[in-house]
Amino acid sequence: MSHSTDNSGAHHGSVGTYLTGFILSVILTVIPFWMVMTGAASHGALIGVVIVTAVVQLLVHLVCFLHMNTSSEERWNLVAFVFTVLIIAILVVGSIWIMWNLNHNMMLD
Repeated sequence: MSHSTDNSGAHHGSVGTYLTGFILSVILTVIPFWMVMTGAASHGALIGVVIVTAVVQLLVHLVCFLHMNTSSEERWNLVAFVFTVLIIAILVVGSIWIMWNLNHNMMLD
């Protein structure tokens, strides 16, 4: 039995799912930490590894701990998550755009 349902209809993961997520999270944390602490790669490679492992770890957390998937029961959670990411992206990109334009226009003499 991989999922159990309580009276509210919420799905909970199995111990195996949580253990898999935990092990993957530890591995995805140790890899960039080890690379930074030992200086095993160039600055550009370190940034690339940190970004890639961060994105993979985000996906691991979403699937293993938050149980996000494309099943019909979880579709509304997925839609809410995508909407949240879209709003945050608009805020961040808009803020950077405004700050860049302000900086550019203030530097003109």
